[in-house]
Amino acid sequence: MVASSGYHFLIIACVGIFLQGVNGADIFQEWNVTVDNSLSPVQADQPVILINGQFPGPLINGTTNDMIHVNVFNNIDEPLLFTWNGIQQRLNSWQDGVSGTNCAIQPGKNWTYQFQMKDQIGSFFYFPSINFQKAAGGFGPIRVNNRNVIAVPFPKPEEEFDLLIGDWLSGNYKDYKNDMNQVGFNLSSIQPSTILMNGKAPLGNSWSGVSESFTVSKGKTYRFRISNVGTMMSFNFLIQNHKMVLVETEGSYTNQTTLDSLDVHVGQSYSVLVTADQDEDDYYIVAAPKLRNDTNLVGIGQLIYTNSRSTGSQALPVSPDPFDIDFSVNQAKSIRWNLTAGAARPNPQGTFNVHNVTLSQTFILHNTFFPISGINHYGVNNVSYDTPSTPLKLADQFANGSGVYELDSFPTNSVNGEAAYGVSVVTGIHKGWIELVFQNNFDDMDSWHLDGFGLYVVGFGDGDWTEEARNTYNLYDPVVRSTMQVYPRRWTAAYAYLDNPGMWNLRSQHLKSWFLGQELYIRVYDPDPNPAKENSPPENIILCGNFAASSPAPSPAAP
Repeated sequence: MVASSGYHFLIIACVGIFLQGVNGADIFQEWNVTVDNSLSPVQADQPVILINGQFPGPLINGTTNDMIHVNVFNNIDEPLLFTWNGIQQRLNSWQDGVSGTNCAIQPGKNWTYQFQMKDQIGSFFYFPSINFQKAAGGFGPIRVNNRNVIAVPFPKPEEEFDLLIGDWLSGNYKDYKNDMNQVGFNLSSIQPSTILMNGKAPLGNSWSGVSESFTVSKGKTYRFRISNVGTMMSFNFLIQNHKMVLVETEGSYTNQTTLDSLDVHVGQSYSVLVTADQDEDDYYIVAAPKLRNDTNLVGIGQLIYTNSRSTGSQALPVSPDPFDIDFSVNQAKSIRWNLTAGAARPNPQGTFNVHNVTLSQTFILHNTFFPISGINHYGVNNVSYDTPSTPLKLADQFANGSGVYELDSFPTNSVNGEAAYGVSVVTGIHKGWIELVFQNNFDDMDSWHLDGFGLYVVGFGDGDWTEEARNTYNLYDPVVRSTMQVYPRRWTAAYAYLDNPGMWNLRSQHLKSWFLGQELYIRVYDPDPNPAKENSPPENIILCGNFAASSPAPSPAAP
């Protein structure tokens, strides 16, 4: 079955205003996923993944506790999964949409994701998670709005804009995927051509591609929800002659800080407020790459006032020095949690803090790079993840992992003595606090993401992390987010409270690194079979790998 070109969007209200506020509404979308070879975001023709004929895909616009139903029709020629970057899938890793939790939707088939935006607010995005498909698009925005009973800590803006920005590769993503699996292939040859804004080319590009613009009225304030949906590059974001007030990042309201520009790293999302308080004119929106000095890579759009008298002669504004790491680190340290604001719950965010927690575990995770049998791999602590044909969650449910993975086979606080290729699944202690230290051994930026949880970003530091570095942690108001950056030859530390049982992906957000093995899974196990503790497998579960059969799903194995 092929979906229609438009998506069906229906909200079924719960009975009574009070119930709707507590339990949320049901939101339905139907997606027809296809490939277009003629869209040409950059000069070359290349396959672009569309959803209902759109690139980027349709907005999922929900409210805390809403139930989301997305029926995905896979009309491309290879298996497909979508993941929901930053949506925590409370008690429900069955819907996470990564290789360790779900069997892929096969070509010509459809499958419905069903998940709740439980106890969350904020700005997020979705994207295809396997087969290097994110390099071809298929991504789109997610908004989770406050319930009416909880105040937003700033006045309602005139309008909200979703702005998905990311570096873009000009070739065929399948060619890149195949090349990376070849002996001796030079991975540094895979480099972006430019930065796109909402899938559109930079203003003034040489190939006459359409650019992005936003129309505003003088005196009004607007919310921009900015996400880095790219494959490898951080960028600095600014709007010419306009200040920005940072208010939210990946589900956390922040202390409201006024900025000239904002660094956004791969996989991250922010909300900023922009007031149209300048002369009625056209102004550049600029996304300039970090750690690169190439004007051809700069993403450019426009902020256009309704009565603009622009002659189009303004010079492009100058972005901060892309190699000034201290500028970026100091800005990151200045982004703090708003302790007094309510968010998904009526009680203030600061109610949930890390002032006096007792750590149950510490993982020290190094990004590593090495060849195995002549093929280059990325890894975690010298272990490159080998994706099994059977999803880990399926194996966990029906065979206690037997025949698919062996729990805790690889180190989590030291580097493996020899380069290894394996299925790395590690124990996370249920309802324990974990300290995650990410050590970047490369000269490039890295970004790490943990599904299922919020990361309290407590520290950044130079060189190698030591236990003494804990004395520098911010344990008062660290921001909570799902993706955090790690600067070249430096470390970043975070705490997480593992109260969400399931199988959870911990990965580099840099697509080449992730595709080539820089990931692992954290198994958070609660032996209580009560569905209130963890959801049972969905009725529409897809079976594959060791359980690929037309017969009903096997019974769960004993723990």
